[in-house]
Amino acid sequence: MTNEAVLEQLMREYGEKIIQLVYLIVKDRSMAEDITQEVFLKAFRGLRTFRAESNMKTWLYRIAINESNKYLRSWSFKHIFSTFKKADVPDREDDEHVEDAVIGKWTKEQVAERVMAMSPQYRQVIVLHYYEDLRIKEIAQVLNVSEEVVRTKLSRARKQFRALLEKEGLEWT
Repeated sequence: MTNEAVLEQLMREYGEKIIQLVYLIVKDRSMAEDITQEVFLKAFRGLRTFRAESNMKTWLYRIAINESNKYLRSWSFKHIFSTFKKADVPDREDDEHVEDAVIGKWTKEQVAERVMAMSPQYRQVIVLHYYEDLRIKEIAQVLNVSEEVVRTKLSRARKQFRALLEKEGLEWT
């Protein structure tokens, strides 16, 4: 199979998932499409050097996260768009089933709106864990960090999510 055929297959199989992942990070559909093109271009260029230490999906997600982060750090993003600051999160124990309670009451769109309001570093782990159904180990590979860092970010992301909801006056059940 030629590299072009492999790339075409990857784009068919993962194209929409990559666009969705990038969109949830950068919050701009047209920019997400541009970044996704860059992701597949980088993947095409790197196919010869892909060592299969992780699966193809994890590799593509890592490229997508890196490209999204590069965009978020870019001068134009920082100067044209407003950035989100981390919420001051109260120091409380994490409710293990908070997500289930919240999702049970709200539509997916309402939950997605709250996730989009989170800081990018926490939005990434929430999206990868809950929307892409990646395990902690896979998220660590995608983000190129340790599993403990992923667990910590996921815990902090849940706390930030809770703080956002409490700021809106919503109660936990």
